[in-house]
Amino acid sequence: MAQFKRVKREISGIFLLDKPLGISSNQALQKIKWLYQAAKAGHTGSLDPLATGLLPICLGEATKFSHFLLDSDKSYRALISLGTTTTTADAEGEVLATAPVNVTEVQVIKVLKQFTGPISQVPPMYSALKHQGKKLYEYARDGVDIERAARDITIYDIQLNRFECTELEITVSCSKGTYIRTLAEDIGQSLGCGAHLKGLRRLSTAHFKLEDAVTTEQLESLSIEDRDAQLLSADAAIINLPEVHLDADSAFYLMRGQEVWKSGINLQGQFRIYDANGLFLGVGEQSPDGKIAPRRLVVQK
Repeated sequence: MAQFKRVKREISGIFLLDKPLGISSNQALQKIKWLYQAAKAGHTGSLDPLATGLLPICLGEATKFSHFLLDSDKSYRALISLGTTTTTADAEGEVLATAPVNVTEVQVIKVLKQFTGPISQVPPMYSALKHQGKKLYEYARDGVDIERAARDITIYDIQLNRFECTELEITVSCSKGTYIRTLAEDIGQSLGCGAHLKGLRRLSTAHFKLEDAVTTEQLESLSIEDRDAQLLSADAAIINLPEVHLDADSAFYLMRGQEVWKSGINLQGQFRIYDANGLFLGVGEQSPDGKIAPRRLVVQK
């Protein structure tokens, strides 16, 4: 029987996925890529199989701006189990130790406040960070412990939603690079009883919110046209950047990689660039001589 090659589409945009429990971010990415028949796709910050929630997925030209979301602030709802530590700092690991839990809500609130603000955090061994070209979790599975340097992160806010004996639920707003598993473990250590992360749900990434996300089941039930309608534009990832509009001639030369002049501009850092009709062209910066220099341009179909 003849086999037909699946035709891939040059489709671009951002899909807000509500990642299900039990699969990796890459598995979720491949599923969405397949449903869209997309030629190119990438996610914007891993969620462990234990975790669910918001996972923005960039397709096509939108992948050029995914790093803005990787570097963005995020928020989570986390379920922490007190009294037990594990090898992975979450419910997927083997139990290392158990201890009695004799803490009050007042003590919990006091400890949570200690973790609010700029703090240092040592990344967990069971993570995708690399050491000499090899992922840390690969070393961990071989029983090798690698010394990790503490990293500066910021916990903007921690709210205690619920506390019941050996379990507490918190909502955390934090900077990039924050490991909620490590935060849960550190909270348990400060309470003197140990802890591990029992459940995690990402609520936001940058300005994107979980309530706007769609499940894979919902996406599968739609026609290809309705699936395409779920996509946000490529510039949705960088909507917080200033914008600059160019006339037709300047846009023409910019799209050929040339710096162009526009009077009255004095911007620091990167900005979004559009043509006179509002078509998104990409991201640029102002050069030392005041011209607009292209940094990441969108291929126009």
